[in-house]
Amino acid sequence: MAGRLTAKERRRIVLTSIFCFFIIGLSVISSVNNIMQIGEKKQEKKELTQRLEELEEEEITLTDDVEKLKNPEYAARYAREKYLYSKNGEKILKID
Repeated sequence: MAGRLTAKERRRIVLTSIFCFFIIGLSVISSVNNIMQIGEKKQEKKELTQRLEELEEEEITLTDDVEKLKNPEYAARYAREKYLYSKNGEKILKID
C-alpha cells in the first residue's frame, strides 16, 4: 500500500506537471521572441550605422561647399553655372 498514490496526490502531481510545462513553454516562447528582437535590432543598428556614415560624408561635402561659397568669385561663378545668372551683356547658352 505504501507505493500507491491516492486520487488527490495524483491530481496534485498532474496539476503541478501541467503548471511546470506551462511555465517552461512561456520561458521558451519569451526566449525565442527576445532572440528575434535582438536580431532585428542588430539589423537596424547596421542600417543606421551605414546611414550615419552617409550623412557624415554629406556633411563634409556641404561644409566644403560652404567654405568655397565664402569666396565671392566662386559664388558668382557657381550662381552663373547652376542658376544660369549672367553678367551684363553676357549671353547664356545651355548645352545638355
